[in-house]
Amino acid sequence: MLDRIPNQTLHVAKFSKKDEFYTQLADIERELLHYEQHFKDKVVYCNCDDPKVSNFFKYFANNFERLGLKKLMATCYKNQENDLNINVNQSGSFIEYLGDKNGNGVPDVEEIGMFPLNGDGDFRNEESIEFLKQADIIVTNPPFSLFREYVEQLVKYDKKFLIIGNINAITYKEIFKLIKENKVWLGINLGRGISGFIVPEHYELYGTEVSIDSCGNRIVSPNNCLWLTNLDTSKRHEDIVLTKRYFGNENDYPKYDNYDAINVNKTKNIPMDYNGFMGVPITFLHKFNPDQFEIVKFRKGNNDKDLSINGKCPYFRILIKNKRVI
Repeated sequence: MLDRIPNQTLHVAKFSKKDEFYTQLADIERELLHYEQHFKDKVVYCNCDDPKVSNFFKYFANNFERLGLKKLMATCYKNQENDLNINVNQSGSFIEYLGDKNGNGVPDVEEIGMFPLNGDGDFRNEESIEFLKQADIIVTNPPFSLFREYVEQLVKYDKKFLIIGNINAITYKEIFKLIKENKVWLGINLGRGISGFIVPEHYELYGTEVSIDSCGNRIVSPNNCLWLTNLDTSKRHEDIVLTKRYFGNENDYPKYDNYDAINVNKTKNIPMDYNGFMGVPITFLHKFNPDQFEIVKFRKGNNDKDLSINGKCPYFRILIKNKRVI
């Protein structure tokens, strides 16, 4: 079992490869507010983007001068609609914006360069990789079904990034390893902090939190997504305020059968006076301060089986240690 909110729409997307979940502009604005200092004189690349539908390109084009960007690039996959008069079934497209040239303060169509690609525009395509090499920061909503492979590519080319994924991604061994090594971390908003995604007309809507906005967009709100990044923020270095004590309340913190650590059911219940290992919920990562805590291990005990208490396994746990207990 896992601390998550299950969602049938994203479950179906994983196995049917339906990955057209477009991020709403309000969610992009809400998250990017915390990273603006990173973008001055930078080349931003949205390599899973369709500017006609996606709001990532729109956000950066509209805020190009304010952020002080050097260049904005995007590649569009072949089966996405676009404004190019090309056969989209045969090739993808490349879009480039270098800022406002006519002084009217808005990105006009004639200021945005649009070119057909030789290939399909897939982020794994050699053309897309060449654009990736030119970029400083990658910001986009990658295909959830290819999330591991996508992050692996960003790490391989040593890129700064801010991307959206399913919250379950932090349980992937490849992603958790990066979090443990302090190479990536969770962004500011997750869960209900991400209001929902725009989906195409042909997608079947599941669940109770679906709606049609004022523009006619079909919105699904899975409430189980997060931002993943390696761009630092001040919030990431804020201490978790600890108010509980272990000594005198040992019964509230049972020990695991297969690892020398205590179980903590909620992040707010982490004891301030315990110097050993502790198992905490995966939601701890949203408040994790690497200056305050060390991440030791995920989920497994010494026998390589799930952590258990009296033979029963709680929700998945992350083993941590408080660096500041005297």
